[in-house]
Amino acid sequence: MSSRPRAAEPAEVAFDQVEVRRSPRRRSTVSAYREDGRTVVLIPARMTRADERYWVEAMLARLTAQEARGRPTDADLMARARELSNRYLEGRAVPVSVRWANNQANRWGSCTPIDATIRLSTKLRGMPRYVVDYVLLHELAHLIVPDHSAAFWKLLEPYPRTERARGYLDGVSSASGLDLSEDADLVES
Repeated sequence: MSSRPRAAEPAEVAFDQVEVRRSPRRRSTVSAYREDGRTVVLIPARMTRADERYWVEAMLARLTAQEARGRPTDADLMARARELSNRYLEGRAVPVSVRWANNQANRWGSCTPIDATIRLSTKLRGMPRYVVDYVLLHELAHLIVPDHSAAFWKLLEPYPRTERARGYLDGVSSASGLDLSEDADLVES
């Protein structure tokens, strides 16, 4: 099987934490993922050892590159929340917890001021940073003013991309058929 891409050869990698799983159902695709501290590479059962070695190296390089680009973790969100609070809210919003949540079907983010927790929808992953920053800043502002009064919106005025981010989110909502603009937390009341 010689369906290798003609790109540059992948770098040498250690194989001590790699599990190769051969599948008779796989005909030509190769995939990989991380599981319990090791990398699992799925390959066709008929693949040669040379091709196996090539694809293991290629998939390790691909996973490493994806992780380097990475999606922000909960810890990254907390750090970013502190930065945004300091920059735009004079450090007045101090969340106890900031995390990604996959149960935010009808909103981009939510905040519980009583326990200072913030949750951002996993739908925001992959969106431009200014959009994620806006949603995070919006929820941080709720730690100071829990409603959408004029005082709340005044807190968001210093963020220069508020309108652009709101327009982006409205566009995503409309394009995906989601009704997040009327009932969601991000709409001015």
